[in-house]
Amino acid sequence: MPTLLRIRIHPIKSCRGYDCSTAELDQLGLVGDRRFQVIAADGKPFTQRTHGALARVQTQIIGDELHVSTTEHGEIVIPIISPATATRTTEVWSTTGLIAEDCGSEATGFFSALLGETAYLVRTGTAFDRPVKAHHGDRVGFADAFPLLVISEASLADLNRRLSENDPSAPAVVMERFRPNLVITDCTAFAEDTWKHIDIGDTRFAAAGPCERCIMTTVDPNTGAKLGPEPLRTLATYRRDPQGTGVHFGQNLVNLTKSGRLEVGASVEVDRKSRS
Repeated sequence: MPTLLRIRIHPIKSCRGYDCSTAELDQLGLVGDRRFQVIAADGKPFTQRTHGALARVQTQIIGDELHVSTTEHGEIVIPIISPATATRTTEVWSTTGLIAEDCGSEATGFFSALLGETAYLVRTGTAFDRPVKAHHGDRVGFADAFPLLVISEASLADLNRRLSENDPSAPAVVMERFRPNLVITDCTAFAEDTWKHIDIGDTRFAAAGPCERCIMTTVDPNTGAKLGPEPLRTLATYRRDPQGTGVHFGQNLVNLTKSGRLEVGASVEVDRKSRS
Protein backbone atom coordinates (compact mmCIF):
# COMPACT_ATOMS: atom_id res chain seq x y z
CA MET A 1 0.00 0.00 0.00
CA PRO A 2 1.29 3.52 -0.77
CA THR A 3 2.66 5.38 2.25
CA LEU A 4 3.28 9.03 3.01
CA LEU A 5 7.08 9.29 3.09
CA ARG A 6 7.66 13.04 3.41
CA ILE A 7 5.76 16.25 4.15
CA ARG A 8 7.34 19.50 2.97
CA ILE A 9 6.32 23.04 3.84
CA HIS A 10 7.47 26.04 1.80
CA PRO A 11 6.48 29.08 3.89
CA ILE A 12 7.70 31.70 1.39
CA LYS A 13 7.01 31.15 -2.29
CA SER A 14 10.29 30.34 -4.12
CA CYS A 15 12.39 30.15 -0.94
CA ARG A 16 13.63 26.94 0.68
CA GLY A 17 11.21 24.53 2.28
CA TYR A 18 11.64 22.06 5.10
CA ASP A 19 10.46 18.59 6.07
CA CYS A 20 8.14 17.97 9.00
CA SER A 21 6.73 14.82 10.53
CA THR A 22 3.19 16.20 10.89
CA ALA A 23 1.22 19.03 9.31
CA GLU A 24 -2.22 20.56 9.69
CA LEU A 25 -4.69 21.36 6.93
CA ASP A 26 -6.86 24.44 6.58
CA GLN A 27 -8.84 26.19 3.85
CA LEU A 28 -5.69 26.98 1.81
CA GLY A 29 -3.92 23.60 2.04
CA LEU A 30 -1.07 22.76 4.39
CA VAL A 31 -0.95 25.26 7.22
CA GLY A 32 2.03 27.56 6.66
CA ASP A 33 2.72 26.51 3.08
CA ARG A 34 3.22 29.39 0.60
CA ARG A 35 1.49 31.88 2.88
CA PHE A 36 4.26 34.45 2.25
CA GLN A 37 5.57 35.98 -0.97
CA VAL A 38 8.37 38.40 -1.87
CA ILE A 39 7.17 41.16 -4.19
CA ALA A 40 8.45 44.21 -6.04
CA ALA A 41 7.06 47.72 -5.59
CA ASP A 42 4.52 47.08 -8.37
CA GLY A 43 3.23 43.96 -6.59
CA LYS A 44 4.75 41.42 -8.97
CA PRO A 45 6.33 38.43 -7.20
CA PHE A 46 10.01 37.60 -7.20
CA THR A 47 10.76 33.92 -7.88
CA GLN A 48 13.78 31.74 -8.55
CA ARG A 49 12.93 31.84 -12.24
CA THR A 50 14.62 35.25 -12.36
CA HIS A 51 16.11 35.71 -8.86
CA GLY A 52 18.06 32.60 -7.89
CA ALA A 53 19.21 34.21 -4.62
CA LEU A 54 15.85 33.25 -3.11
CA ALA A 55 17.05 29.62 -3.05
CA ARG A 56 19.52 30.60 -0.33
CA VAL A 57 16.77 31.76 2.00
CA GLN A 58 16.11 29.21 4.75
CA THR A 59 12.65 29.25 6.27
CA GLN A 60 10.93 27.50 9.14
CA ILE A 61 7.76 28.08 11.10
CA ILE A 62 8.28 27.73 14.85
CA GLY A 63 5.16 28.29 16.89
CA ASP A 64 3.57 31.55 15.76
CA GLU A 65 6.71 32.86 14.08
CA LEU A 66 8.40 32.50 10.70
CA HIS A 67 12.18 32.31 10.97
CA VAL A 68 13.99 33.53 7.85
CA SER A 69 17.76 33.46 7.35
CA THR A 70 20.71 33.37 4.99
CA THR A 71 24.40 32.94 5.72
CA GLU A 72 25.12 36.45 4.44
CA HIS A 73 22.24 38.38 5.98
CA GLY A 74 21.58 36.65 9.30
CA GLU A 75 18.11 35.88 10.65
CA ILE A 76 14.86 37.77 11.03
CA VAL A 77 11.71 36.60 12.77
CA ILE A 78 8.28 37.45 11.36
CA PRO A 79 4.99 36.94 13.22
CA ILE A 80 2.57 34.68 11.37
CA ILE A 81 -0.32 36.97 12.31
CA SER A 82 -0.12 40.67 13.09
CA PRO A 83 -3.20 42.48 14.50
CA ALA A 84 -2.57 45.75 12.67
CA THR A 85 -0.63 45.99 9.43
CA ALA A 86 -0.56 47.80 6.09
CA THR A 87 -1.68 45.96 2.98
CA ARG A 88 -0.22 45.65 -0.51
CA THR A 89 -1.78 44.48 -3.75
CA THR A 90 -0.04 41.55 -5.41
CA GLU A 91 -0.62 38.76 -7.92
CA VAL A 92 0.19 35.17 -8.82
CA TRP A 93 0.32 34.53 -12.55
CA SER A 94 -3.01 35.66 -14.02
CA THR A 95 -4.67 36.16 -10.64
CA THR A 96 -4.31 39.87 -9.92
CA GLY A 97 -5.63 42.24 -7.29
CA LEU A 98 -4.79 40.03 -4.31
CA ILE A 99 -4.78 41.91 -1.01
CA ALA A 100 -1.88 40.80 1.21
CA GLU A 101 -0.39 42.08 4.45
CA ASP A 102 2.99 43.84 4.51
CA CYS A 103 5.38 42.08 6.92
CA GLY A 104 7.19 45.26 7.95
CA SER A 105 10.37 47.24 7.48
CA GLU A 106 12.77 44.59 8.84
CA ALA A 107 11.59 42.11 6.22
CA THR A 108 11.79 44.81 3.53
CA GLY A 109 15.39 45.53 4.48
CA PHE A 110 16.33 41.84 4.52
CA PHE A 111 14.93 40.99 1.10
CA SER A 112 15.97 44.28 -0.52
CA ALA A 113 19.57 43.61 0.54
CA LEU A 114 19.35 40.03 -0.73
CA LEU A 115 17.94 40.91 -4.14
CA GLY A 116 19.64 44.26 -4.67
CA GLU A 117 16.38 46.12 -5.27
CA THR A 118 13.33 47.13 -3.29
CA ALA A 119 11.49 44.02 -2.16
CA TYR A 120 8.64 43.53 0.29
CA LEU A 121 7.57 40.39 2.14
CA VAL A 122 3.80 39.96 2.25
CA ARG A 123 1.55 37.31 3.78
CA THR A 124 -2.00 36.09 3.35
CA GLY A 125 -4.36 37.75 5.80
CA THR A 126 -8.01 38.43 6.49
CA ALA A 127 -8.52 40.29 3.19
CA PHE A 128 -6.73 37.68 1.06
CA ASP A 129 -9.03 35.64 -1.19
CA ARG A 130 -7.81 33.57 -4.11
CA PRO A 131 -10.14 30.95 -5.60
CA VAL A 132 -8.78 27.76 -7.15
CA LYS A 133 -9.63 27.82 -10.83
CA ALA A 134 -12.13 25.14 -11.91
CA HIS A 135 -12.66 24.07 -8.28
CA HIS A 136 -15.64 26.03 -7.00
CA GLY A 137 -15.44 26.90 -3.32
CA ASP A 138 -11.76 26.01 -2.89
CA ARG A 139 -9.05 28.54 -2.04
CA VAL A 140 -5.25 28.66 -2.39
CA GLY A 141 -2.43 30.85 -1.06
CA PHE A 142 0.62 31.91 -3.09
CA ALA A 143 1.24 28.50 -4.71
CA ASP A 144 1.29 28.63 -8.51
CA ALA A 145 -2.24 27.24 -8.94
CA PHE A 146 -3.29 24.55 -6.47
CA PRO A 147 -3.02 23.97 -2.71
CA LEU A 148 -0.78 20.88 -2.82
CA LEU A 149 1.55 18.89 -5.07
CA VAL A 150 2.21 15.16 -4.70
CA ILE A 151 5.05 13.15 -6.29
CA SER A 152 5.91 9.49 -5.82
CA GLU A 153 9.40 8.38 -4.86
CA ALA A 154 9.26 5.89 -7.74
CA SER A 155 8.65 8.66 -10.29
CA LEU A 156 11.86 10.42 -9.25
CA ALA A 157 13.76 7.10 -9.32
CA ASP A 158 12.50 6.48 -12.86
CA LEU A 159 13.67 9.94 -13.96
CA ASN A 160 17.11 9.45 -12.41
CA ARG A 161 17.44 6.06 -14.09
CA ARG A 162 16.80 7.66 -17.46
CA LEU A 163 19.23 10.50 -16.72
CA SER A 164 21.92 7.97 -15.80
CA GLU A 165 21.30 5.92 -18.94
CA ASN A 166 21.74 9.03 -21.07
CA ASP A 167 24.82 10.22 -19.16
CA PRO A 168 26.40 7.89 -16.54
CA SER A 169 28.28 10.86 -15.05
CA ALA A 170 25.12 12.92 -14.51
CA PRO A 171 24.33 13.59 -10.83
CA ALA A 172 20.99 12.40 -9.51
CA VAL A 173 18.21 14.97 -9.35
CA VAL A 174 16.88 15.51 -5.83
CA MET A 175 13.19 15.79 -4.98
CA GLU A 176 13.67 19.36 -3.77
CA ARG A 177 14.00 20.48 -7.40
CA PHE A 178 10.28 19.81 -7.83
CA ARG A 179 9.07 21.39 -4.57
CA PRO A 180 6.33 18.87 -3.67
CA ASN A 181 4.29 18.96 -0.47
CA LEU A 182 3.72 15.21 -0.27
CA VAL A 183 6.11 12.43 -1.30
CA ILE A 184 4.62 8.96 -1.54
CA THR A 185 6.47 5.64 -1.42
CA ASP A 186 5.47 2.01 -2.10
CA CYS A 187 3.80 2.64 -5.44
CA THR A 188 4.84 2.40 -9.08
CA ALA A 189 6.40 5.23 -11.06
CA PHE A 190 3.81 7.85 -12.07
CA ALA A 191 1.02 6.04 -10.25
CA GLU A 192 -0.01 9.49 -9.03
CA ASP A 193 -1.09 10.32 -12.60
CA THR A 194 -4.02 7.90 -12.25
CA TRP A 195 -5.26 8.93 -8.82
CA LYS A 196 -8.62 10.74 -8.76
CA HIS A 197 -8.86 10.90 -4.97
CA ILE A 198 -6.59 9.83 -2.13
CA ASP A 199 -7.27 9.44 1.57
CA ILE A 200 -4.45 9.85 4.07
CA GLY A 201 -5.72 9.02 7.53
CA ASP A 202 -8.90 11.05 7.99
CA THR A 203 -8.02 13.54 5.24
CA ARG A 204 -9.17 13.46 1.63
CA PHE A 205 -7.72 15.02 -1.50
CA ALA A 206 -8.92 15.39 -5.10
CA ALA A 207 -6.59 15.31 -8.09
CA ALA A 208 -6.44 18.67 -9.87
CA GLY A 209 -4.41 17.69 -12.91
CA PRO A 210 -0.75 17.11 -13.76
CA CYS A 211 1.86 19.69 -12.80
CA GLU A 212 3.53 21.37 -15.77
CA ARG A 213 7.20 21.91 -14.98
CA CYS A 214 9.17 25.08 -15.57
CA ILE A 215 12.77 26.28 -15.60
CA MET A 216 12.91 26.24 -11.79
CA THR A 217 13.55 22.49 -11.98
CA THR A 218 16.91 23.30 -13.61
CA VAL A 219 18.02 25.49 -10.67
CA ASP A 220 20.13 24.25 -7.75
CA PRO A 221 17.63 24.26 -4.84
CA ASN A 222 20.33 25.30 -2.35
CA THR A 223 22.27 27.97 -4.25
CA GLY A 224 19.96 29.17 -7.01
CA ALA A 225 22.62 28.49 -9.66
CA LYS A 226 21.38 27.42 -13.07
CA LEU A 227 22.52 23.85 -13.71
CA GLY A 228 21.68 23.32 -17.37
CA PRO A 229 18.84 21.77 -19.37
CA GLU A 230 18.17 18.77 -17.11
CA PRO A 231 15.79 17.41 -15.98
CA LEU A 232 13.51 19.20 -18.45
CA ARG A 233 15.38 17.82 -21.46
CA THR A 234 14.91 14.21 -20.38
CA LEU A 235 11.35 14.76 -19.16
CA ALA A 236 10.48 16.12 -22.59
CA THR A 237 11.33 12.75 -24.14
CA TYR A 238 8.60 10.87 -22.28
CA ARG A 239 6.48 13.25 -20.17
CA ARG A 240 5.36 15.80 -22.72
CA ASP A 241 1.76 16.98 -22.62
CA PRO A 242 0.03 15.24 -25.57
CA GLN A 243 -2.15 18.32 -26.08
CA GLY A 244 0.47 21.00 -25.56
CA THR A 245 4.17 21.79 -25.35
CA GLY A 246 4.79 21.44 -21.58
CA VAL A 247 6.19 18.49 -19.66
CA HIS A 248 4.52 17.00 -16.60
CA PHE A 249 5.91 15.67 -13.34
CA GLY A 250 3.72 15.27 -10.25
CA GLN A 251 0.01 15.67 -9.57
CA ASN A 252 -1.70 18.77 -8.24
CA LEU A 253 -4.15 18.28 -5.38
CA VAL A 254 -7.03 20.10 -3.74
CA ASN A 255 -7.64 19.25 -0.10
CA LEU A 256 -11.30 18.36 0.27
CA THR A 257 -10.65 18.10 4.02
CA LYS A 258 -10.31 21.67 5.30
CA SER A 259 -9.28 20.78 8.85
CA GLY A 260 -7.17 17.77 9.70
CA ARG A 261 -3.71 16.40 10.36
CA LEU A 262 -1.22 14.52 8.19
CA GLU A 263 1.52 12.31 9.60
CA VAL A 264 4.53 10.78 7.90
CA GLY A 265 4.12 7.01 7.72
CA ALA A 266 0.36 7.12 7.21
CA SER A 267 -1.19 4.81 4.63
CA VAL A 268 -2.47 6.33 1.40
CA GLU A 269 -5.79 4.93 0.19
CA VAL A 270 -6.13 5.40 -3.57
CA ASP A 271 -9.45 5.96 -5.32
CA ARG A 272 -9.35 6.09 -9.11
CA LYS A 273 -13.04 6.95 -9.50
CA SER A 274 -14.14 10.48 -10.34
CA ARG A 275 -16.33 11.26 -7.36
CA SER A 276 -16.11 13.66 -4.44
